[in-house]
Amino acid sequence: MHPILFSFGPFTVFSYSLGPITIYSYGVLLAAAYLLGLWMAVRRARAAGIDGNKIMDLLIWVIIAALVGAKALLFILDFQHFTSSWQDFTTLLRSGGVFYGGLIAAILVCIYQLRKHRLPLWSSGDLFAPGIALGYMVGRLGCLMAGCCYGKPTTVAWAITFTDPAANFNVGTPLNVPLHPTQLYESAAGLVILVALLLLEKRPGHFPGRTFWSFAFLYSVLRFVIEFFRGDDRGLVFNVLSTSQFISVVLGPLSLFMLWYLSRPARPEAPEPTGSRGPRKPRFA
Repeated sequence: MHPILFSFGPFTVFSYSLGPITIYSYGVLLAAAYLLGLWMAVRRARAAGIDGNKIMDLLIWVIIAALVGAKALLFILDFQHFTSSWQDFTTLLRSGGVFYGGLIAAILVCIYQLRKHRLPLWSSGDLFAPGIALGYMVGRLGCLMAGCCYGKPTTVAWAITFTDPAANFNVGTPLNVPLHPTQLYESAAGLVILVALLLLEKRPGHFPGRTFWSFAFLYSVLRFVIEFFRGDDRGLVFNVLSTSQFISVVLGPLSLFMLWYLSRPARPEAPEPTGSRGPRKPRFA
């Protein structure tokens, strides 16, 4: 596709050549993904009567964590490549990262921030989940433009062929070979999840955590399937599953368990024993 959106320069300042300034398509679309996800989460929070400024502050830290986590997991999975030379290490800055790494880091930071702002955990997760799906959908279009997260060679009618040398140089995309458009598969998966979550919220029987854990379950299933069509090196667990598939195998059942656990009817409080001298103190005061 078009890894480089545009480039201008080079520039000379005080007789020093600064070289050209390059704007990458992936960076622009990634920024758009985070901004759209942030906009949707803040909008939903305000509609629920929650201070939008608190949500904005919280999600900025979550976005930072997601960026760092995605790069960190990519670095761990391809450690030998990124440490083989300084030039290979710099490709980490141009690579997209691993979504699961960003998601896990974002969840951990989000839990901390929710406790800091004294916001309910699962209800807040329900507010954020559709925004994550929206951001994921847009972010994968950035992967398509950059050529990363590419698919296996194929002969299907909807195959795509990358020809830009920058894609091969930055992320090792095979050139002039028809590939599965896995970036579009994942973007479509984000759209399906987004629509499913919004429709689910209109159905009766809502309980805190239903939207968030439904997102986690749908994403784990769709990601597990799409991984079979990926052609880039992502590392293997037990020489059978990719890292993302392994995480999906753990996350899918966990999501179903949490949906069952959180949907249970609340137990009625036990009556105070006769002759009680007053309300009991909490067990953990």
